Amino acid sequence: MTDLISVPERRRRLHLARTFASLLVFLIVLVQVYPLLWLFVTSLRPAQEFASGNAFGLPGALTWDNYARAFASADLWRYILNSFVVTAVSSLLIVLLGMMAAYAIKVLGFRGSRVVMGAFLLGIIVPVQIALVPLFINYSRVGLLNTYESMIIPLVGFALPTSVYLFISFFDYIPRETYEAAALDGAGPFRVFFEITMPLSTNTVVTVVFVNGIFIWNDFIFANTFVFEENLKTIPLGLQNFIGAMGSVDWTATFAAVCVTVTPLLLVFLVMNRAIIYGLESGATKG
Repeated sequence: MTDLISVPERRRRLHLARTFASLLVFLIVLVQVYPLLWLFVTSLRPAQEFASGNAFGLPGALTWDNYARAFASADLWRYILNSFVVTAVSSLLIVLLGMMAAYAIKVLGFRGSRVVMGAFLLGIIVPVQIALVPLFINYSRVGLLNTYESMIIPLVGFALPTSVYLFISFFDYIPRETYEAAALDGAGPFRVFFEITMPLSTNTVVTVVFVNGIFIWNDFIFANTFVFEENLKTIPLGLQNFIGAMGSVDWTATFAAVCVTVTPLLLVFLVMNRAIIYGLESGATKG
């Protein structure tokens, strides 16, 4: 015979479960937020105090000199501009090509569409490193080294599989009746794509741009392999300039430079977090 649990006992257990869940969430947030807070506080800490004192202790004073040294040591604005150009162009191409591919596979349909979709999904497991040598050889032959294109092309190529999958998953939510009604009204495939599919895909577009934008903004491997000129360096490459003779590093100025470079991503996420979360949910589940 099963023992019946009293109502007060159930409430007590529910309260304990909620308390434990809240504590767990708080600890996760603390682990995620603490490094950012420490980075910002350390970027305002005097260099002498950081070098001689406890690196994880509270600062005795705050100063903006670290930011002044960061901009004096390297052309941060140039690095930010280069990263912005690469990220913006790559994100635009990823969205257009990924949405068009998903539209052709999922909505239009054609013979062999499942094979094409499988090929895109197979591209997710292909490691980036195997493409570096072939790309470097081909770029050197056609004169694409030290150009924006040398970074944009592989970034777009390796981001397309995931983007196509997200768009295909989202298109499952759009009722087939919507496309059938548009076809009865005389709308062709291009009109349906630009007037129905694109406006409905706004949240997924935001998600694809943000998820890929983080990796593109922080990309080091392609930029380090294909770019050698100072005026084309992106932020990850530019931060190497803070390493001085014999490997010495001006840590507080480096932390200030890192704060400057991560701020745009944080601002974008804070402004668009609802659309990003909704897009991830709609792209990952169905029904």
